[in-house]
Amino acid sequence: MKKKLVIVIGFFLLIVLGWYTKILLSSADQSDSNSQLINFAIEDTNSVDKIIITDAYSNKIEIVRGKNIWETAKGGCINQESVHFILDAFGKIVFKGYLPEKSQTKFTELMSTSHTKVEIFQNGEWSKTWYIGPAAPDHYGQIMLLESEEAGKSTYPVMMSISGVNGIIEPRFFADERKWICTSIFNLEMNEIGNVDVNYPNESFRNFSISQKGRNFVVQQNNKPFSTIDTANVFRYLQNYKKIHFNIPNYELSKKQCDSLHKTTPFCILKLSEKSGRKTNLRMFRINASISQENEFGELINQDMDRFWCELPNGEFVKCQYFVFNPLIMGHVYFPEMEKNFPEIN
Repeated sequence: MKKKLVIVIGFFLLIVLGWYTKILLSSADQSDSNSQLINFAIEDTNSVDKIIITDAYSNKIEIVRGKNIWETAKGGCINQESVHFILDAFGKIVFKGYLPEKSQTKFTELMSTSHTKVEIFQNGEWSKTWYIGPAAPDHYGQIMLLESEEAGKSTYPVMMSISGVNGIIEPRFFADERKWICTSIFNLEMNEIGNVDVNYPNESFRNFSISQKGRNFVVQQNNKPFSTIDTANVFRYLQNYKKIHFNIPNYELSKKQCDSLHKTTPFCILKLSEKSGRKTNLRMFRINASISQENEFGELINQDMDRFWCELPNGEFVKCQYFVFNPLIMGHVYFPEMEKNFPEIN
């Protein structure tokens, strides 16, 4: 009888021990799994050489590290500062906390239909993918899910944040190409410029050009050279091409509207040739305004006097500000002799 009791107790202890071992292993597996869930950071951001961002609206941008700068996969110029913010997030992202168990299913389902996907490549190989969901409940972080080659895709999202930053992460990652486009139009030293020609199709009295012949400059108004010029004013004018940027990309005009605008007559055409042989041709178009505004001559016109549309050499339209471009297109400011041919204003 005692022998049977010992066998039963032993058998029972084996069952309990097996159950306990299973719990420990399960806990260890869960711990290992959880460690993978939060391993978002990239220790060596210098090894990141390609990033693909896809948003919830199927917009997609692929950027790659070139020899000296980041660019699009097609070699297009992009805003380097935006790349810096992304790499900063890669290196400084930290674990903020796990979601409450009741919220895990809810946010997992939400992220399956709406998220920003960030594919990260290091040294030419895919490394990790971030799935960026909604903001954390306190808006001091982001609900995110991780996929990596070693651990696969996480089952549930977690809350992450950027070390030292009180805010959300998602605004750093955008797929709209218009937000990535370089705003720089000119960044030239004076000695890089060969000649400049500014033409007003409907106001020929404003036309002027500057060219360099040897060590001398020739300034003309409607192809008629000025008898004398102040070289200091030529220098002042050419130095304006050091930093010229457009204001914002086109978020307003449809393709049809752009085609129509392209067929209209611009109010000004600026052509610049660099000594290197590179040429830039800009076509500028007024923007109509519902309320009359006063122009530089004191005339009341129904035009926006702050911004205008500019057609870049690649055919894209962007908005520019007059106060940035006026120093380039208002020649009479530097060459007062032009005003002799200006019409009188009643």
